[in-house]
Amino acid sequence: MTKLSDYVMRFVADQGVRHVFLVTGGGAMHLNASLAQCKAIEAICNSHEQAAAMAAENYAKATNHLGVAMVTTGPGGTNAITGLAGAWLDSTPVLFLSGQVKRPDRMFAADGTPLGMRQLGVQEVDIVSIVQPLTKYAVTVLDPGSIRYHLEKAVHRALNGRPGPVWIDIPLDVQAAPIDETSVPGFDPALEPPAFDASGLAGTVRETIAALNRSERPLIFVGNGVRLARAEDEFRRLFHILQIPAEATWCAADIISSEDPLFVGRPGSLAARGANFALQNCDFLLSIGARLDFAITGYAPDKLARAAHRVMVDIDAAEIAKLAPYIHTPVRADAGAFLREMLRQVESVQPKERAAWKARCADWKTRYPVVLDEHRKPQGRVSIFNLAEIIGQETTPEDLMVCGNSGSGIEIFLFACPTRTGQRIFHTAGLGAMGCALPNSIGVCIAGERKRTICVDGDGGFMFNIQELATVRHHNLPIKFFILNNDGYASIRASQANFFGVPLLGCDESTGLLIPDLCKVATAFGLTAARITSQENLREEVRRVLEMPGPVVCDVHVIPDEVRGPRLSSMQRPDGSMVSKPLEDLWPFLPREEFLANMIISPLEE
Repeated sequence: MTKLSDYVMRFVADQGVRHVFLVTGGGAMHLNASLAQCKAIEAICNSHEQAAAMAAENYAKATNHLGVAMVTTGPGGTNAITGLAGAWLDSTPVLFLSGQVKRPDRMFAADGTPLGMRQLGVQEVDIVSIVQPLTKYAVTVLDPGSIRYHLEKAVHRALNGRPGPVWIDIPLDVQAAPIDETSVPGFDPALEPPAFDASGLAGTVRETIAALNRSERPLIFVGNGVRLARAEDEFRRLFHILQIPAEATWCAADIISSEDPLFVGRPGSLAARGANFALQNCDFLLSIGARLDFAITGYAPDKLARAAHRVMVDIDAAEIAKLAPYIHTPVRADAGAFLREMLRQVESVQPKERAAWKARCADWKTRYPVVLDEHRKPQGRVSIFNLAEIIGQETTPEDLMVCGNSGSGIEIFLFACPTRTGQRIFHTAGLGAMGCALPNSIGVCIAGERKRTICVDGDGGFMFNIQELATVRHHNLPIKFFILNNDGYASIRASQANFFGVPLLGCDESTGLLIPDLCKVATAFGLTAARITSQENLREEVRRVLEMPGPVVCDVHVIPDEVRGPRLSSMQRPDGSMVSKPLEDLWPFLPREEFLANMIISPLEE
């Protein structure tokens, strides 16, 4: 006989998972004890369950496999929900294991009928009902003999189709129950419906190639679905064969190097002008594994690449359905399956002279760079654009990069940071939660076998999970934190000023928000601290921090309210009315003659 909690940990180890992120608790005591005794897994003890969930999510991103977070009952589970939501929205496979009160203490009758009370057991919360909308599978294990079935089903769903998180809740007495592991029934994946119908794939690929052959100005748009399908190599092979310009989502920013002559940029509501000009002027758009959300379409999907034959490859039928009127060739398929079928039929792609289009895209990329000379002027506080460019240039392809998920940490840094061949950049895009960067960097660094990791975050977001500096110090993780000190919440300050005339509440010290001296905080945690206060010798200062041994927190005094652009905006007509601008017409608005000279297709009427 085997103790059930021991079986669970051995099952996790058998999936190839080598680290579990957790906060211990009495409601998960048997799971905790079994993890401590499992030699194949290293336990990473965080100081908050939200951080454990976020670290597990980015561990999964870094390994492109399963991440595991373990929490206790009640607040242990509820604290993890923000990390769970991030994994759900970014399609990241994470297994959450939670402890629960004993079966007799649950607020349910033996047949599962609710007893009508809010709580019976100590710290009891019906966590499964809470997390079901954010998981592909969630269950409380009441029969010890069903543990294998539930674990296998959960992991299968987490990793297959459109990946995502799953949740297994295990009552305390079930954790301790003995089971005969030779007789517990398993799960049969063959009983699951297929993720997509592959029967029509060859036909839609033929249609795609036919549209490509007719095109003069084709463009590939690659999203994170390519990585989730583990199809980066197939994508690069096809990209090399087709030799047409390409762009990427922010989640797929590192699939194509910024140095590639055919890479135009990352389009969207905040983007390099050249990337949007190419997207909007193309006559064939092949989107692979990108869900084409509002940030990409500029809240106007009908105007996206409006002169192009649009092909959208996505495994999620709902993502395609939301754009159905505007997609000419919808392809519901795994990105890897589509790419492999494209490669099988690639001889049908007709060679075509497109030198003028490629030259136009290259010109857009160089003529409208993100980082401008004005950002590099060595005076005053640091421009985040300049810092991002320098960090991107001074790091190596082996370095791991993590950025914040809201405010300047993503909207300027990731926007302006160039990617190197082989380098990975991590963030949690869909949720945009503050506090992600620090625990994300822990998960990424652990998954990357403790390689040097560079984390760039805003001072406000850094505060949300600052307790995790203790985890960084305990494991002596070589993470270099560049904290953008812009006196609080710069994006909130800007939005309040734009809508109400002045910053009103909770965005800096004058409106009720205090950010402490982060160098003193870092020192209190036993970490090395550094400070950069101006742009003079910025490259040398960045190099100095990167070369420091062990973990480092660098307080970078950046321009407090640096303008974020080019970005989507509206324009006021002479009569005072407002007009929403399309993706190709970003603020600060170009002179009309220059804008029109960049348009191959007919511009929209204003």
